Amino acid sequence: MTMPTTSTAAGAERRLAGGWFQRLAWGVLVWGSLGLLVWVPFLYVAIRRGHSSDWAAFASFALYECVTLPWAVMTADGDGDPYLGIAVMVSLLTATGMLLFAMFDKRLPAPQPTYGTAMHPQGQPYQQGYQYGR
Repeated sequence: MTMPTTSTAAGAERRLAGGWFQRLAWGVLVWGSLGLLVWVPFLYVAIRRGHSSDWAAFASFALYECVTLPWAVMTADGDGDPYLGIAVMVSLLTATGMLLFAMFDKRLPAPQPTYGTAMHPQGQPYQQGYQYGR
């Protein structure tokens, strides 16, 4: 089920294009914090773009944090919990894949002028008269 997207005051759909440097920086945040700040990039995208699916992604990663942090504290003794490790690795890989390939919109190409619109002069401005005799 898809929800309609949030529109701006002018009625246009909100877009959030991100370059590869921005996408990689968000991925470094996710891996550098060992998953503790995995919800931050999704909150950024949800606030900026406002789609209901963005808010759902943020909510799912916030819920992940609320579940795994107490789970990690409860299993702090011994060698650790292998299921917790699997859950953390799967969530880090999922978040990285979403940030690199799914969350940001592709950049739109520059619009081509339509037939009949005025083009800006290129090079010399238009000269009247006989151009070859000068």
